[in-house]
Amino acid sequence: MREFEIYIDGASKGNPGPSGIGVVICRDKETVKNISSFIGIATNNIAEYTALLYGLREALNLKAEAIEIKTDSQLLARQLNKVYKVKHPNIVGLYNQALNLLAAFKEVSIKNIPREENIGADKLATQAIKKELKKPAYR
Repeated sequence: MREFEIYIDGASKGNPGPSGIGVVICRDKETVKNISSFIGIATNNIAEYTALLYGLREALNLKAEAIEIKTDSQLLARQLNKVYKVKHPNIVGLYNQALNLLAAFKEVSIKNIPREENIGADKLATQAIKKELKKPAYR
């Protein structure tokens, strides 16, 4: 079975503010894909869910069958594991998109990990914001 670990993180300078996402996809402890993208003005929670969607789509492109999502967002992990309900209207649509994508995998695990274990994805998310803010339009 094609198994992947997907580390995700969203970052926001201000809440809401300029936001970025970071995704690190690994297979057998080897990084197979890094994603760093500026997503515009968003809240931290929207950035976290957007990172998840990017990661899930890429995992499908990689023909993943089993995935383990690793996030330092306790809220996202608890919502996806159905411990918390999703009430915020801006999150409901992203949550539903995530559920639709998750249904495509044979096995799914979602784990809340400490920030220290999510350094790669965090760095990619922050890098996306810094890169965007260096553009002339923001000076």
